[in-house]
Amino acid sequence: MGRQDQVIGLLEDDPDMAALVTAWLDGAGYPVRWFRSATEFRRRQGAGSVDLLLLDWMLPDAAGPEVLAAIRASGNARLPVVFLTARDAEDDIVRGLAENADDYIVKPPRQRELLARVAAVLRRHALDGEGDTLELPPYVLDSTRRRISIDGEDVELTQREFALASFLFHRHGRIVSRDALLEHVWNVSSAVSTRTVDTHVSRLRKKLDLAGGKGWRLAAVYQHGYRLEQV
Repeated sequence: MGRQDQVIGLLEDDPDMAALVTAWLDGAGYPVRWFRSATEFRRRQGAGSVDLLLLDWMLPDAAGPEVLAAIRASGNARLPVVFLTARDAEDDIVRGLAENADDYIVKPPRQRELLARVAAVLRRHALDGEGDTLELPPYVLDSTRRRISIDGEDVELTQREFALASFLFHRHGRIVSRDALLEHVWNVSSAVSTRTVDTHVSRLRKKLDLAGGKGWRLAAVYQHGYRLEQV
């Protein structure tokens, strides 16, 4: 996966801070989705549409630890979350990390440090794509050849089908929203009908035998999207 495929979520109510961090991330090649409140984050299915979340502690409608707890209790429990907050007391930092945040950055952030920490967390979660091959036996996804094999046998996929499979395979175990698939596989607005997503997912499930017979299942998650999960 290249950085252009790794979407960073920013849950931050300060527009000036959001603009600064977005500029830094965008300059480093990371697309950014900005959420101004916890309510907007939930409404836009943020946890299913980003690969890492930068989370402010003090939000207008919730505290950061509450948002983190909800994520960890959801189908997207594996989503990397990094606190980005002005709260610099040792007790706060310890609490944030104890509640399973992946890192903690104190405001005002420093550009190179923030980018380095984001990259480090993505690497730890195997989303920084240093290799060209992803293995989820019996599946092997080869990004260089744009091929997926099952037990060593290549499966013929269209370019769109491969892009869809790559997006889902790299996020296995997490719920991926239809909006996220439209935006990052089809490059169209989430306002477009999601029927085309469902059709392609159904076709991909059949071609790759993702109904559980090979140990993996591409499951529909009601009102949310899809999750590639190990059986």
